[in-house]
Amino acid sequence: MGEPITLLPITSSRADHIFPTLTSVQIARIASHGSARAVRRGEILVEQGDQAIPLFVVISGELEAVRPTCTTETLITIFRAGQFTGEINTLSGRRALARIRVRQDGEVIRLARESALALVQTDAELSEILMRAFILRRVELLTQGIGDATLVGSNHCADTLRIKEFLSRNGHPYTYIDLEHEADVQSLLDHFHVSGGEIPVVICRGETVLRNPTNREIARCLGFNEAVETRMRDLVIVGAGPAGLASAVYGASEGLDVLLLETYSP
Repeated sequence: MGEPITLLPITSSRADHIFPTLTSVQIARIASHGSARAVRRGEILVEQGDQAIPLFVVISGELEAVRPTCTTETLITIFRAGQFTGEINTLSGRRALARIRVRQDGEVIRLARESALALVQTDAELSEILMRAFILRRVELLTQGIGDATLVGSNHCADTLRIKEFLSRNGHPYTYIDLEHEADVQSLLDHFHVSGGEIPVVICRGETVLRNPTNREIARCLGFNEAVETRMRDLVIVGAGPAGLASAVYGASEGLDVLLLETYSP
């Protein structure tokens, strides 16, 4: 692969909130939850599709987040001294959307996912900074269609619209390629040995090809349910409408082990 192509320049007024630079005092508090280590150029810290994603704070050097495809890479952003990696999936337990790689030699602080969760729960200031950044990063990924899934289909196809709705309702970023409007789409279909009659197609992490998949097949491929452990619960709520969400919040606030199930958002 050659030099990654830049796709996600953040020029909005929210840039400081999306990629904030932590103070030395804030970094010291994070360091108490993790461990420092040296990193070398080219080292991969997180691979796309990894589970239990750690959070990294850059002390020196640079990290880069890239989206790998079958032929090239897309540079999403660069993390410099004082900045941190991660987005919503870091906390939710779903799979990593991007590859995190060392761009310049340096030092980082590594927080395991469990430590990042504990930090968010116990440090109000850092919780606000991390949560705001994670949410805004996911919004940018959704807006620009950067994720680990590619949907190839037609807006005139009912199944294409069903899949778009399913991914959107789960807040999962994806790239959409329209058969009627995208140039050179046939080369992509040929690469994955897909015929026109098998559309729509979902390509997971540039590897797994799902031909006209069900919602369940998509959820399984993208790991939507992997963070849900099978165990006895204090309370199981079916339906994530206003009443279901309120019940889950109140139950959890009282210390109950709550599982909330929703048809379109496992």
